[in-house]
Amino acid sequence: MVLIYIQGEPISPFHIVSSELEQSILQQKQLSRTPYYYASFEELRFELRVRAAIVHAALMLGESGAAFDTFENSRCNERFWTLDMKGGFRLKPTVHPSDAIEDIYIHGHFYAFECAMGIVVVLYKAVLDIIGREQFDRFFDRLYLYSWHHDADLKLITVHAEGEGIPGDVQYFKNPEVDPESMQWQGVNVIVMPGGRYFGHGTGVSSAWFIIRLLNRYRIPGAQISAYLMDETTFPNFKYLHQLANGNAAGLREPLSAGPGTIMGPGGLAPPDGGAGAGFGAARIGQGFGGEAAMGMGPASDGAGTFTHTYRLEARIGSRTHLYG
Repeated sequence: MVLIYIQGEPISPFHIVSSELEQSILQQKQLSRTPYYYASFEELRFELRVRAAIVHAALMLGESGAAFDTFENSRCNERFWTLDMKGGFRLKPTVHPSDAIEDIYIHGHFYAFECAMGIVVVLYKAVLDIIGREQFDRFFDRLYLYSWHHDADLKLITVHAEGEGIPGDVQYFKNPEVDPESMQWQGVNVIVMPGGRYFGHGTGVSSAWFIIRLLNRYRIPGAQISAYLMDETTFPNFKYLHQLANGNAAGLREPLSAGPGTIMGPGGLAPPDGGAGAGFGAARIGQGFGGEAAMGMGPASDGAGTFTHTYRLEARIGSRTHLYG
């Protein structure tokens, strides 16, 4: 079923991809039950490139040597960043933002941070690789890395996922009955990877089954609720980033953001009726792995009854993901 629209017309745009990964992402979007709306082929092509870059940035972070640790034990290369009392990294005034992000990948052994910060680093790296140093340094010159704090020019969007994730999306495995003595295991923020796998800073590339089993080890005694994949997904506003890459986003800068904000159509373009689409969730991301209270990534209402239990791990996963038994 064709569910990709360019200027309101359904299309089959397989000729626009430039790599096997982009082809795979495009095919997954076309098999989705969610319609995606774009103003042009170039806008769609740009999204595919960014999503592929997010996947590659996640893999590279896993190979960088950067360690997973709690906020209290965070560390960084102080040639580029100032480490504050909370465990956050603030860009030094004389440093180019692009150099600071690149250094995490080049000298990863100098760094340790929790998983939410790891996901933000991956998103910054992907955007840098796509839009280039000049534009990145212009729009992301106020970098501060701490949990889900991010420059508002990322313009993260959160939608109700209905158990669906496209490579390059951000999702969250939640451990609702985590042991208070192991709060770093309250959840895992992940990048959706090809082949039904997930990258988390601290867990590497693994299956949902592996992550759920890991989190379930750190529940309170007598826990009845398994860890589960929450039924929301988050991604950058690809339409805005496309404008930014082309130098058309001048004057649209916003203050720093503590978490995802705008909720709109999945393709970055509102449906033709002007609505935001049905069933979109609240713009909230799980903090996880940091040792502090989670910000939460879940439906606006309690969705406990909307997840499917697997028979072996008792894992609640969105209704359209694979079950792991």
